[in-house]
Amino acid sequence: MPEPIRKIVVAGGGTAGWMTAAWFARLLHGTPVEIVLVESDEIGIVGVGEATTPYLHVFNQVMGIDEDDFLRFTRGTFKFGIEFVNWGGAGRAYHHPFGAPGRDYGPLPFHSVWLRHALANPSDTLEAYNLQSLAARHGKFMRPSGANSPLADLTYAFHFDASLYARYLRQISEAAGVTRIEGRIEQVRLTADGSIEGLSLNEGRSVDGDLFIDCTGFRSLLLGEALGVGFEDWSHWLPCDRAWAVPTAREGAPLPFTRSTARASGWQWRIPLQHRDGNGLVFASPFMDETQAADQLMANLEGAPLADPRLIRFRTGRRKKVWEKNCVAIGLAAGFLEPLESTAIMLIQKAIAYLQYLFPDKGFSDADRDLYNADMGREYEVVRDFLILHYRAGERADSAFWRYCASMSIPDSLQNRMDLFRSRGRIQEVSGEQFRIQSWLAVMWGQGLRPAAADPLAMTLDEGAVNKWLAEMREVIARCCDYMPSHSDFIARHCAAN
Repeated sequence: MPEPIRKIVVAGGGTAGWMTAAWFARLLHGTPVEIVLVESDEIGIVGVGEATTPYLHVFNQVMGIDEDDFLRFTRGTFKFGIEFVNWGGAGRAYHHPFGAPGRDYGPLPFHSVWLRHALANPSDTLEAYNLQSLAARHGKFMRPSGANSPLADLTYAFHFDASLYARYLRQISEAAGVTRIEGRIEQVRLTADGSIEGLSLNEGRSVDGDLFIDCTGFRSLLLGEALGVGFEDWSHWLPCDRAWAVPTAREGAPLPFTRSTARASGWQWRIPLQHRDGNGLVFASPFMDETQAADQLMANLEGAPLADPRLIRFRTGRRKKVWEKNCVAIGLAAGFLEPLESTAIMLIQKAIAYLQYLFPDKGFSDADRDLYNADMGREYEVVRDFLILHYRAGERADSAFWRYCASMSIPDSLQNRMDLFRSRGRIQEVSGEQFRIQSWLAVMWGQGLRPAAADPLAMTLDEGAVNKWLAEMREVIARCCDYMPSHSDFIARHCAAN
């Protein structure tokens, strides 16, 4: 029988490395498995992942993390979704909220009935039927409360300081028995069959192990460089390849949503934290040079800059495999998809969850590796399609960048989703996908996609009854929003940083 794994080596820290170490330290507590994390203070972390999806709740709950303590330490705020400004067209804005809008009308899903109404009443907004959207607009926040009310189903995520989050997870990991080794990886040593035997560090030190987790960022030092796993480039679909990032002083109360504003050759983010705002401009260098992009970012800041802008270069895509031999890549070492929908940490969690399910012994089954690679490949492709949708749909054609996006070919998987929606407003829902019906609806409608006709079953409903039902729903959601405290007051009472 193959021997069990006795030593896990995590190469690289940051969010990916310390989330992985913390998770498996808790999972394997009380077993003889040793976990070592190697990182160098000389190598900085990218640190742009300051916004999350609600999936992080799963991680926090399993880890037993106190949410208020976590937010105090990381200077965090709450997030009800993302506001997209100028994406569907100049002067237009829409909200991609967490949580589903409305409620189903008997056997028919909400969106089928609402689309029938909205096609006949274009001034109606989807946001009026989603408490997260309405609360975000009004700067309100509270955790889920009560029953049989929209307040009971509030769904939220977080904004936080990424460097502080890594430090927070390091404390948890080391308390659970993880050993941190400070050092720079100079060589990845391989066995005769091409597996990883160990890591040679500066000053002549070495670290051997059984299972290696590559969290070395864009370089992918273990999986990409040492094991030679190739990279699948998606930049023809997602042409942005640079980002300037800069922190600014707080201007006003922190709002409970991320803002993404479309610019001439990309988009600008604003992420509110307790002590500052995170800002950045993601752009495509073939359409705008780095100096122009920096000038554009600095000219559109709402607060005073607290540092010089920092340039991050990247390539969108993923490794053709994320598990090869005895090495699994997690985080940027596995792939990169721009932070438009805050999916980086969610993909780290997916990678950790799949690895837990397929945790190996020293036999390293090909069947396990194949399933892991297929599952993670699908996760990246679904996020890829969702991001492409933002660029491909819409009416912007005011620059060479947006004209390219409007005319580019897209994956068949995305084309099929768009065609289905354009026909009768139907939205494909695939079990296990992070982005559910409400997300596809919010972005497709917000970007300006319109069905040719409503669902035929929805057209059989009595129009007066539907109008009354929708009006009552809007009223209930508005009352719930009025009841909620402000985002700032909630933070002050529960999780204000020192």
